[in-house]
Amino acid sequence: MGKIKKHKLVKLIIGFIFKKEDILNGTKAILQRRFGRIDFESQTLPFTHTNYYEKEFGGDLKRRFVSFKKLVLPQNLPTIKIVTNQIEKKLSSNACRKINIDPGYLDLAKLILASTKDYKHRIYLDKGIYAEITLFYHDATFNFWEWTYPDYKTPEYITIFNQIREIYAKQIKNK
Repeated sequence: MGKIKKHKLVKLIIGFIFKKEDILNGTKAILQRRFGRIDFESQTLPFTHTNYYEKEFGGDLKRRFVSFKKLVLPQNLPTIKIVTNQIEKKLSSNACRKINIDPGYLDLAKLILASTKDYKHRIYLDKGIYAEITLFYHDATFNFWEWTYPDYKTPEYITIFNQIREIYAKQIKNK
């Protein structure tokens, strides 16, 4: 029989899909009040791997990722996803979002994203929220699964998550 242990704290990450920089900046300010200081922010990347969001947002979409210095409990992911959905709704106008906020977390072994949608590779957590293991860490880098979103398979995204993982590794080493 295995010994039950508490899970280590994990690194909260958030991905944004947006059109206007001012909306992104306002959203980051709201999130920092809720989750604390941002300790990593990626460059802005073009979001071109799907046209799924164009009907709601229009074209020329951008993507950016942040991580937060304060580590979180992994079981808090459903609450975090509900909070980010509420922020999206609050910032919407005419029933259209101005920003998409995708929370998740990483630890040394994997990147988990939260979703409101069930599918064969997602596990129900709580409160209508599912978890998806989007990337796994092997051979000194993050790797993708067959179901991983196309943009998360790109070298640019993999580099971002490897950088955030380095920050996280230093944080937990010092605890």
